Amino acid sequence: MLTLFHAPRSRSTRFLWLLEELGAPYQVEYVDIRRGDGSGASDPRNLHPDKKVPALVDDGALVSESAAIALYLTDAFPQAKIGPVVGAPLRGSYLTWLAYYAGVLEPVILAQFEGRTATDEALKREYEALDARLLKTLEANPYLLGEAFSAADILFASLLTFARQALPPHAAYDEWLGRLTTRPAYGRALAKDLPA
Repeated sequence: MLTLFHAPRSRSTRFLWLLEELGAPYQVEYVDIRRGDGSGASDPRNLHPDKKVPALVDDGALVSESAAIALYLTDAFPQAKIGPVVGAPLRGSYLTWLAYYAGVLEPVILAQFEGRTATDEALKREYEALDARLLKTLEANPYLLGEAFSAADILFASLLTFARQALPPHAAYDEWLGRLTTRPAYGRALAKDLPA
């Protein structure tokens, strides 16, 4: 049985969504975390090495970090076709978007929120490059992998549904988020976000 260590309204909510999309059997261990505003606390029940979320346990194996969990789950449930398998034509693009999420999107969006893209020329160029790359992709395709919905869409959309104002007001972004947030699995995930 998969166990997701989850704190409501956090990065782990995206994995409720992914698990629902996969149709995977799982259980949720609701834990507390230290929040950016200083609220909350480290929870001793949380198996994440840094007491953050998400963390996933599968038959004793611990996986943490969003890109790693997304890859782990889509490889474990290939029949759901939410992540191209090894050897599939879109596998390289899929891995690239997962790494781009962790290595570029999150740090650049954080810099934008903190106002650093307005004062640091290098960060401003990274922000503009991110916007151009994402916009070009989504103006040409319904999903990051073209016609194929994937866990990469979940990672990107989960950040941007909470931080839409961090990117310019392009219709392609809003249409893409609209396609994703009307998926039934998204609604089921939100219903599980808070403990009953």
